[in-house]
Amino acid sequence: MIIVVKRNSEKAQLDTLIKWVKMQGVEVDISVGSNSLVLGLIGDTSKIDIDLVGSMNIVESVKRIGEPYKCANRKFHPEDTIIEIGGHKFGGNNFQIIAGPCSVESEKQVIEIAKAVKASGATLLRGGAFKPRTSPYSFQGLREGGLSLLLKAKEETGMPIVTEIMSVNHIDLFKDVDLVQIGARDMQNFELLKEVGKMDKPILLKRGLANTIEEWLMSAEYIMSEGNKNVILCERGIRTFEPLTRNTLDLSAIPLLKELTHLPVIVDPSHASGLSRLVKPMSLASVSAGADGLMIEVHNDPKNALCDGAQSLTPVQFDDVVKSVDVVLPLVNKERK
Repeated sequence: MIIVVKRNSEKAQLDTLIKWVKMQGVEVDISVGSNSLVLGLIGDTSKIDIDLVGSMNIVESVKRIGEPYKCANRKFHPEDTIIEIGGHKFGGNNFQIIAGPCSVESEKQVIEIAKAVKASGATLLRGGAFKPRTSPYSFQGLREGGLSLLLKAKEETGMPIVTEIMSVNHIDLFKDVDLVQIGARDMQNFELLKEVGKMDKPILLKRGLANTIEEWLMSAEYIMSEGNKNVILCERGIRTFEPLTRNTLDLSAIPLLKELTHLPVIVDPSHASGLSRLVKPMSLASVSAGADGLMIEVHNDPKNALCDGAQSLTPVQFDDVVKSVDVVLPLVNKERK
Protein backbone atom coordinates (compact mmCIF):
# COMPACT_ATOMS: atom_id res chain seq x y z
CA MET A 1 0.00 0.00 0.00
CA ILE A 2 1.19 3.52 -0.73
CA ILE A 3 -0.12 6.78 0.71
CA VAL A 4 0.51 10.04 -1.12
CA VAL A 5 0.53 12.91 1.34
CA LYS A 6 -0.79 16.34 0.36
CA ARG A 7 1.81 19.00 -0.31
CA ASN A 8 2.47 21.50 2.47
CA SER A 9 0.95 19.22 5.13
CA GLU A 10 1.87 20.05 8.70
CA LYS A 11 4.62 17.98 10.28
CA ALA A 12 2.46 17.21 13.30
CA GLN A 13 -0.22 15.71 11.06
CA LEU A 14 2.38 13.64 9.22
CA ASP A 15 3.90 12.37 12.45
CA THR A 16 0.45 11.38 13.70
CA LEU A 17 -0.30 9.50 10.48
CA ILE A 18 3.01 7.62 10.55
CA LYS A 19 2.51 6.71 14.21
CA TRP A 20 -0.99 5.41 13.48
CA VAL A 21 0.21 3.34 10.53
CA LYS A 22 2.98 1.74 12.62
CA MET A 23 0.41 0.86 15.27
CA GLN A 24 -1.27 -1.29 12.61
CA GLY A 25 1.83 -3.51 12.62
CA VAL A 26 3.52 -2.40 9.38
CA GLU A 27 6.74 -0.55 8.56
CA VAL A 28 6.81 2.79 6.76
CA ASP A 29 9.22 3.74 3.98
CA ILE A 30 9.24 7.52 3.41
CA SER A 31 10.09 8.86 -0.05
CA VAL A 32 10.44 12.62 -0.37
CA GLY A 33 10.33 13.94 -3.93
CA SER A 34 10.33 17.40 -5.41
CA ASN A 35 6.55 17.33 -5.90
CA SER A 36 5.26 14.75 -3.46
CA LEU A 37 5.80 12.79 -0.27
CA VAL A 38 5.00 9.09 -0.47
CA LEU A 39 4.60 6.67 2.43
CA GLY A 40 5.24 3.07 1.43
CA LEU A 41 3.59 0.59 3.82
CA ILE A 42 5.57 -2.64 4.10
CA GLY A 43 4.10 -5.71 5.73
CA ASP A 44 0.60 -7.14 6.10
CA THR A 45 -1.64 -4.24 5.07
CA SER A 46 -4.76 -6.38 4.63
CA LYS A 47 -6.18 -5.19 7.94
CA ILE A 48 -5.81 -1.49 7.10
CA ASP A 49 -9.06 0.15 5.98
CA ILE A 50 -8.14 1.88 2.72
CA ASP A 51 -11.30 4.03 2.81
CA LEU A 52 -10.48 5.22 6.32
CA VAL A 53 -6.98 6.21 5.28
CA GLY A 54 -8.29 7.99 2.17
CA SER A 55 -10.69 10.07 4.26
CA MET A 56 -7.90 11.63 6.33
CA ASN A 57 -7.32 15.32 5.62
CA ILE A 58 -3.57 14.86 5.10
CA VAL A 59 -3.99 12.12 2.47
CA GLU A 60 -4.12 12.96 -1.24
CA SER A 61 -4.49 9.37 -2.46
CA VAL A 62 -4.01 5.79 -1.31
CA LYS A 63 -3.84 2.49 -3.17
CA ARG A 64 -2.79 -1.09 -2.69
CA ILE A 65 0.25 -2.45 -4.51
CA GLY A 66 0.10 -5.90 -6.06
CA GLU A 67 3.79 -6.40 -6.74
CA PRO A 68 5.64 -8.38 -4.05
CA TYR A 69 8.63 -6.00 -4.08
CA LYS A 70 7.99 -2.81 -2.13
CA CYS A 71 11.26 -1.02 -1.38
CA ALA A 72 12.43 -1.39 -4.99
CA ASN A 73 9.07 -0.39 -6.46
CA ARG A 74 8.86 2.90 -8.36
CA LYS A 75 5.32 3.38 -7.03
CA PHE A 76 6.83 3.68 -3.55
CA HIS A 77 9.65 5.93 -4.77
CA PRO A 78 8.55 7.79 -7.94
CA GLU A 79 11.82 9.64 -8.51
CA ASP A 80 15.05 7.99 -9.67
CA THR A 81 17.44 6.98 -6.92
CA ILE A 82 20.87 8.59 -7.33
CA ILE A 83 23.76 6.60 -5.87
CA GLU A 84 27.11 8.34 -5.46
CA ILE A 85 30.35 6.34 -5.35
CA GLY A 86 33.61 8.21 -4.95
CA GLY A 87 32.03 11.39 -6.31
CA HIS A 88 30.51 9.61 -9.33
CA LYS A 89 26.71 9.41 -9.59
CA PHE A 90 24.61 6.53 -10.90
CA GLY A 91 20.99 7.14 -11.87
CA GLY A 92 18.94 10.02 -13.20
CA ASN A 93 20.66 11.62 -16.17
CA ASN A 94 24.09 10.47 -14.98
CA PHE A 95 26.07 7.83 -16.85
CA GLN A 96 29.12 5.94 -15.59
CA ILE A 97 31.46 3.40 -17.13
CA ILE A 98 33.05 0.67 -15.01
CA ALA A 99 36.00 -1.11 -16.61
CA GLY A 100 38.85 -3.44 -15.81
CA PRO A 101 39.97 -7.07 -16.06
CA CYS A 102 37.74 -10.05 -15.39
CA SER A 103 40.34 -11.28 -12.93
CA VAL A 104 43.18 -9.60 -11.06
CA GLU A 105 46.34 -11.44 -12.12
CA SER A 106 49.25 -9.29 -10.94
CA GLU A 107 50.05 -5.84 -9.59
CA LYS A 108 51.56 -4.74 -12.89
CA GLN A 109 48.56 -5.99 -14.86
CA VAL A 110 45.83 -4.38 -12.80
CA ILE A 111 47.58 -1.01 -12.38
CA GLU A 112 48.43 -0.82 -16.08
CA ILE A 113 44.81 -1.53 -17.03
CA ALA A 114 43.47 0.87 -14.40
CA LYS A 115 45.55 3.74 -15.75
CA ALA A 116 44.49 2.97 -19.32
CA VAL A 117 40.75 2.78 -18.68
CA LYS A 118 40.81 5.89 -16.49
CA ALA A 119 42.53 7.82 -19.28
CA SER A 120 39.73 6.76 -21.64
CA GLY A 121 36.95 7.84 -19.29
CA ALA A 122 36.13 4.96 -16.95
CA THR A 123 35.29 6.18 -13.44
CA LEU A 124 35.30 2.89 -11.50
CA LEU A 125 37.73 -0.03 -11.70
CA ARG A 126 36.37 -3.57 -11.79
CA GLY A 127 38.43 -6.65 -11.11
CA GLY A 128 37.74 -10.13 -9.78
CA ALA A 129 39.62 -11.25 -6.68
CA PHE A 130 37.30 -14.16 -5.83
CA LYS A 131 36.19 -15.88 -9.05
CA PRO A 132 33.18 -18.22 -9.30
CA ARG A 133 34.02 -20.71 -12.07
CA THR A 134 32.01 -23.54 -13.53
CA SER A 135 35.00 -25.89 -13.33
CA PRO A 136 36.82 -26.44 -10.00
CA TYR A 137 40.03 -26.72 -12.03
CA SER A 138 39.78 -23.23 -13.54
CA PHE A 139 41.59 -20.21 -12.10
CA GLN A 140 39.68 -19.18 -8.96
CA GLY A 141 41.28 -15.76 -8.48
CA LEU A 142 43.98 -14.48 -6.13
CA ARG A 143 41.40 -14.08 -3.34
CA GLU A 144 42.69 -11.85 -0.49
CA GLY A 145 45.80 -11.13 -2.52
CA GLY A 146 43.64 -9.90 -5.38
CA LEU A 147 41.81 -7.51 -3.07
CA SER A 148 45.14 -6.08 -1.92
CA LEU A 149 46.19 -5.50 -5.54
CA LEU A 150 42.90 -3.75 -6.31
CA LEU A 151 43.47 -1.44 -3.36
CA LYS A 152 46.96 -0.69 -4.67
CA ALA A 153 45.44 0.21 -8.04
CA LYS A 154 42.94 2.44 -6.26
CA GLU A 155 45.76 4.17 -4.38
CA GLU A 156 47.72 4.59 -7.61
CA THR A 157 44.85 5.95 -9.75
CA GLY A 158 42.24 7.25 -7.31
CA MET A 159 39.57 5.06 -8.92
CA PRO A 160 36.90 3.49 -6.68
CA ILE A 161 36.92 -0.31 -6.98
CA VAL A 162 34.23 -2.89 -7.77
CA THR A 163 34.67 -6.57 -6.98
CA GLU A 164 32.52 -9.63 -6.30
CA ILE A 165 31.79 -11.13 -2.92
CA MET A 166 30.99 -14.85 -2.80
CA SER A 167 30.56 -15.68 0.88
CA VAL A 168 29.25 -14.14 4.08
CA ASN A 169 32.58 -15.21 5.59
CA HIS A 170 34.33 -12.61 3.43
CA ILE A 171 32.30 -9.57 4.57
CA ASP A 172 35.11 -8.15 6.73
CA LEU A 173 37.56 -8.37 3.80
CA PHE A 174 35.41 -5.95 1.80
CA LYS A 175 35.53 -3.01 4.22
CA ASP A 176 37.59 -0.92 1.77
CA VAL A 177 35.73 -1.94 -1.40
CA ASP A 178 33.64 0.91 -2.80
CA LEU A 179 31.00 -1.09 -4.69
CA VAL A 180 30.31 -4.69 -3.65
CA GLN A 181 29.17 -6.96 -6.47
CA ILE A 182 26.75 -9.84 -6.12
CA GLY A 183 27.37 -12.10 -9.11
CA ALA A 184 24.80 -13.86 -11.28
CA ARG A 185 25.31 -17.20 -9.52
CA ASP A 186 24.60 -15.61 -6.13
CA MET A 187 21.58 -13.53 -7.12
CA GLN A 188 19.41 -15.89 -5.07
CA ASN A 189 21.90 -16.61 -2.31
CA PHE A 190 19.44 -15.12 0.16
CA GLU A 191 21.64 -15.37 3.24
CA LEU A 192 24.38 -13.45 1.42
CA LEU A 193 21.84 -10.87 0.21
CA LYS A 194 20.63 -10.28 3.76
CA GLU A 195 24.17 -9.81 5.05
CA VAL A 196 25.20 -7.30 2.35
CA GLY A 197 21.92 -5.56 3.13
CA LYS A 198 23.46 -4.73 6.50
CA MET A 199 26.59 -3.24 4.92
CA ASP A 200 27.01 0.51 4.64
CA LYS A 201 28.09 0.21 1.00
CA PRO A 202 26.42 0.33 -2.41
CA ILE A 203 25.67 -3.08 -3.89
CA LEU A 204 25.87 -4.05 -7.56
CA LEU A 205 23.33 -6.82 -8.11
CA LYS A 206 23.73 -8.85 -11.30
CA ARG A 207 20.80 -10.68 -12.86
CA GLY A 208 20.85 -14.45 -12.45
CA LEU A 209 21.65 -16.80 -15.31
CA ALA A 210 17.99 -17.55 -16.06
CA ASN A 211 15.98 -15.40 -13.69
CA THR A 212 12.90 -13.32 -14.38
CA ILE A 213 12.85 -9.58 -13.82
CA GLU A 214 10.52 -10.01 -10.85
CA GLU A 215 12.86 -12.56 -9.24
CA TRP A 216 15.72 -10.12 -9.76
CA LEU A 217 13.79 -7.29 -8.12
CA MET A 218 12.88 -9.58 -5.23
CA SER A 219 16.60 -10.18 -4.69
CA ALA A 220 17.08 -6.42 -4.57
CA GLU A 221 14.24 -6.37 -2.05
CA TYR A 222 16.17 -8.77 0.20
CA ILE A 223 19.04 -6.29 0.32
CA MET A 224 16.88 -3.21 0.75
CA SER A 225 14.65 -4.75 3.42
CA GLU A 226 17.74 -5.04 5.64
CA GLY A 227 18.28 -1.28 5.42
CA ASN A 228 20.67 -0.87 2.48
CA LYS A 229 18.81 1.18 -0.15
CA ASN A 230 21.83 1.71 -2.41
CA VAL A 231 21.39 -1.05 -4.99
CA ILE A 232 22.48 -0.85 -8.63
CA LEU A 233 21.02 -3.46 -10.98
CA CYS A 234 23.22 -5.00 -13.69
CA GLU A 235 21.77 -6.78 -16.73
CA ARG A 236 24.38 -9.27 -17.97
CA GLY A 237 22.42 -11.49 -20.29
CA ILE A 238 20.37 -14.60 -19.59
CA ARG A 239 20.75 -18.21 -20.70
CA THR A 240 18.68 -19.14 -23.75
CA PHE A 241 18.84 -21.85 -26.43
CA GLU A 242 21.07 -19.67 -28.63
CA PRO A 243 24.59 -21.23 -28.81
CA LEU A 244 26.42 -18.53 -30.80
CA THR A 245 26.75 -16.19 -27.81
CA ARG A 246 27.63 -16.88 -24.20
CA ASN A 247 24.29 -15.42 -23.08
CA THR A 248 21.46 -13.43 -24.65
CA LEU A 249 21.44 -9.75 -23.70
CA ASP A 250 17.91 -8.79 -22.65
CA LEU A 251 17.76 -5.18 -23.85
CA SER A 252 14.02 -5.04 -23.18
CA ALA A 253 14.77 -5.42 -19.47
CA ILE A 254 16.24 -1.90 -19.36
CA PRO A 255 13.12 0.13 -20.23
CA LEU A 256 10.95 -2.33 -18.32
CA LEU A 257 13.03 -1.85 -15.19
CA LYS A 258 12.83 1.91 -15.64
CA GLU A 259 9.05 1.55 -15.37
CA LEU A 260 9.09 -0.85 -12.44
CA THR A 261 11.87 0.45 -10.19
CA HIS A 262 13.66 3.64 -9.19
CA LEU A 263 17.03 1.89 -8.90
CA PRO A 264 19.86 2.60 -11.38
CA VAL A 265 20.31 0.01 -14.14
CA ILE A 266 23.61 -0.71 -15.88
CA VAL A 267 24.61 -3.31 -18.48
CA ASP A 268 27.55 -5.71 -18.75
CA PRO A 269 27.89 -6.32 -22.51
CA SER A 270 31.04 -8.41 -22.03
CA HIS A 271 29.38 -11.28 -20.17
CA ALA A 272 26.20 -10.86 -22.18
CA SER A 273 27.78 -11.92 -25.45
CA GLY A 274 31.10 -13.47 -24.49
CA LEU A 275 32.57 -12.06 -27.69
CA SER A 276 34.74 -8.95 -27.70
CA ARG A 277 33.61 -7.93 -31.20
CA LEU A 278 30.01 -7.61 -29.95
CA VAL A 279 30.82 -5.40 -26.96
CA LYS A 280 30.72 -2.13 -28.90
CA PRO A 281 27.36 -2.63 -30.66
CA MET A 282 25.78 -4.01 -27.48
CA SER A 283 27.14 -1.05 -25.50
CA LEU A 284 25.58 1.42 -27.92
CA ALA A 285 22.29 -0.51 -27.91
CA SER A 286 22.27 -0.47 -24.10
CA VAL A 287 22.79 3.28 -24.00
CA SER A 288 19.98 3.77 -26.51
CA ALA A 289 17.66 1.59 -24.39
CA GLY A 290 18.19 3.88 -21.38
CA ALA A 291 20.94 2.22 -19.32
CA ASP A 292 22.58 4.29 -16.58
CA GLY A 293 26.02 2.85 -17.19
CA LEU A 294 28.18 0.06 -18.58
CA MET A 295 30.56 -2.46 -17.06
CA ILE A 296 33.14 -3.60 -19.60
CA GLU A 297 35.98 -6.09 -19.30
CA VAL A 298 39.35 -4.74 -20.45
CA HIS A 299 42.66 -6.61 -20.53
CA ASN A 300 46.08 -5.48 -21.72
CA ASP A 301 46.77 -8.94 -23.18
CA PRO A 302 43.44 -10.73 -23.80
CA LYS A 303 45.00 -13.71 -25.59
CA ASN A 304 46.90 -14.63 -22.43
CA ALA A 305 44.24 -13.66 -19.88
CA LEU A 306 43.66 -16.19 -17.11
CA CYS A 307 39.91 -15.63 -17.34
CA ASP A 308 37.47 -14.62 -20.10
CA GLY A 309 40.00 -13.32 -22.60
CA ALA A 310 37.60 -13.89 -25.51
CA GLN A 311 35.21 -11.23 -24.26
CA SER A 312 37.80 -8.69 -23.09
CA LEU A 313 38.64 -5.53 -25.01
CA THR A 314 42.12 -4.12 -25.34
CA PRO A 315 42.63 -0.60 -23.95
CA VAL A 316 42.60 0.76 -27.52
CA GLN A 317 39.30 -0.96 -28.28
CA PHE A 318 37.83 0.28 -25.02
CA ASP A 319 38.82 3.85 -25.86
CA ASP A 320 36.95 3.52 -29.15
CA VAL A 321 33.82 2.26 -27.35
CA VAL A 322 33.85 5.22 -24.93
CA LYS A 323 34.16 7.71 -27.79
CA SER A 324 31.21 6.09 -29.56
CA VAL A 325 29.11 6.03 -26.38
CA ASP A 326 29.75 9.75 -25.91
CA VAL A 327 28.13 10.40 -29.30
CA VAL A 328 24.91 8.64 -28.25
CA LEU A 329 24.56 9.93 -24.68
CA PRO A 330 23.11 13.38 -25.56
CA LEU A 331 20.37 11.66 -27.57
CA VAL A 332 19.07 9.95 -24.41
CA ASN A 333 19.61 12.97 -22.15
CA LYS A 334 22.49 11.47 -20.23
CA GLU A 335 26.05 12.59 -19.57
CA ARG A 336 29.26 11.25 -18.11
CA LYS A 337 30.36 13.35 -15.16
